[in-house]
Amino acid sequence: MTTDLTMLVWSAVLCVVLALPYTLGMIGRVGLAKMAGNRHDVPEPEGWMARGKRAHYNMIENLAPFAALVLVAHVTGAASPTSALGAQLFFWGRVGHAVTYIAGIPWARTAAFAVSVVGMAMVLVAILAK
Repeated sequence: MTTDLTMLVWSAVLCVVLALPYTLGMIGRVGLAKMAGNRHDVPEPEGWMARGKRAHYNMIENLAPFAALVLVAHVTGAASPTSALGAQLFFWGRVGHAVTYIAGIPWARTAAFAVSVVGMAMVLVAILAK
C-alpha cells in the first residue's frame, strides 16, 4: 500500500476517533441514558466538548476532498514522493488541528489547519504534474 493510501486510512481512523472525546464528555455531563436516547432534550456541548465537536466536523469536511485527491493520485498513477509527503502533512496537520482545537489554542490550530491544506495542495500538484 502506498504512503498516500496509508495516510488516507489513518485519516479515516482519526475522523472516527474524533467523535469519542466530546461524546464521552457529554455522557459524563448528561448521562448515558440521555445520550443513548433520541437526544431532543440534550443541551449543546460547551467548552472543550463543543470545540471537540467542531474539530470532528471540520475533519469530516476536509476528509472528503483529501480522499478524492489521494484516490485520483492512486488510480492515475500520480502517487509520488510529493503526494506521499503531502498526505503525511495532511494527516499530521489534522492531528495537530484536533489537539490544538480541543485544547483551545487558536493560532496553533490555524497553523495546523494550514499544514493540512498545504498537504492537500501537494497531492493536487502531483496529480497535475502527471
